[in-house]
Amino acid sequence: MQSLRKLLFPFSVLYDGVTRVRNWAFDKGYLMQHSFDIPIIAVGNLSTGGTGKTPMIEWLIEHHQGKRIAVLSRGYGRDTKGYIEINENHTAAQVGDEPLQIKLKYGDIITSAVCEKRVNGIEQLLKDHKLDVILLDDAFQHRYVKASHYILLTSYDKLYSNDYLLPAGNLRESRKGAHRAHTIVVTKCPDCISESEMKLITQRLHPLSNQKVYFSTIVYDEKIYQSGKSMSLVHMRFDSVTAVTGIAKPAPFINHLEKYFTVNHLEYSDHHRFRESEIKTIASHKVVVTTEKDFTRLSQWKLQNVYYLPIKVKFKGDAPDL
Repeated sequence: MQSLRKLLFPFSVLYDGVTRVRNWAFDKGYLMQHSFDIPIIAVGNLSTGGTGKTPMIEWLIEHHQGKRIAVLSRGYGRDTKGYIEINENHTAAQVGDEPLQIKLKYGDIITSAVCEKRVNGIEQLLKDHKLDVILLDDAFQHRYVKASHYILLTSYDKLYSNDYLLPAGNLRESRKGAHRAHTIVVTKCPDCISESEMKLITQRLHPLSNQKVYFSTIVYDEKIYQSGKSMSLVHMRFDSVTAVTGIAKPAPFINHLEKYFTVNHLEYSDHHRFRESEIKTIASHKVVVTTEKDFTRLSQWKLQNVYYLPIKVKFKGDAPDL
């Protein structure tokens, strides 16, 4: 791995130059940022994925309960272009799996839309709806919008302070990009993380004096769900299940299931688009447990053997007050 990083390092230097020039142009005003007269909270990361952006967006929705909330994403992996306001009849192929998951989960409590040009998306949302706050999903590098608050996520097992720029590592931009954040959240921490370890990690991240660092863990539901029904993990009468994942970092999900069952794991790439042959394979298993995000892509086949396990964010100690 180290030898491969050394081989790719010159390309990382080139990539760093490009991203630094882009950020410099925004900082100096050569590229225009658009501000809006409404609180806009942008959630994102420096790395290429797997930091828990969707659970954080869901936490923010519940934190702002009672307000008129809109969630705007680009809709990664969708077959469509432009602005689309999501409803329950859309498919993951039309609007992206994560935006659809959020809409199916919260329904009319929120307005959810996708648009690759976030400025246009915000303008359309404000034209069509009276809103109190807009949440931008995966928008830390989308600098054409000047958000009122930036939340930067970094995974406990892969801190951006220990990572390298693409292609030698997984960072989309230099670690200095973290300076734009108002709030830094270390995600997917072990539940037993100590105060001393949190202090050590905070030191490694080198936050600015105006930045606050928080720590969160993933909490799994006690039940698995399917449209209209659920089953308790504790009381399931199965010795084994098949886990299907198409996410960036499936290990915590698999480790949790292994507390209850022997797990046969069918692993696919992040945002994987399932083919008919794969659906037949999945359908051949007795009980399949998948993630909520994967279920949005599998649900169109209405497989009776497929359940999903929801997750949510829980903060260790203080939580952000946004």
